[in-house]
Amino acid sequence: MPTPRETILAALHARLLALPATALRGEVLPERVPTDGLLILRDGEPGEPEVTLSPLRYHYQHRAEIEAVVQDADRDDAFDTLTAGIGIALAADRTLGGLCDWIEAEAPRPVDLPVEGAASLKAAVIPVVLHYSTVDPLG
Repeated sequence: MPTPRETILAALHARLLALPATALRGEVLPERVPTDGLLILRDGEPGEPEVTLSPLRYHYQHRAEIEAVVQDADRDDAFDTLTAGIGIALAADRTLGGLCDWIEAEAPRPVDLPVEGAASLKAAVIPVVLHYSTVDPLG
């Protein structure tokens, strides 16, 4: 049986799969970026939990990351469309179907990456904060 952490990350990945871009989880950047863009979900860090007693609960603000990459002649518009789509997908259900208390993305910091002999890449890491509680930090 998967842990709450894994269940939440899988639900976030499923939400990204609904977007037109290719969505991967924990993969390396492929040699070619799909024309609709590429998203790579990184599990990130759960951080130090807040702990409450009676009943014992561990409250996390888990920072996952979404790497967003486009390679297009009009990469600025493509990147804007891709990141706006992520925002819409996350805002549609901030609890991922009740799996977590709240999910919120932070603003991306895009960079242009030159590619020899091809169109430049525009990429950013988008931090996503997942608020959730568990009864066991390992379970």
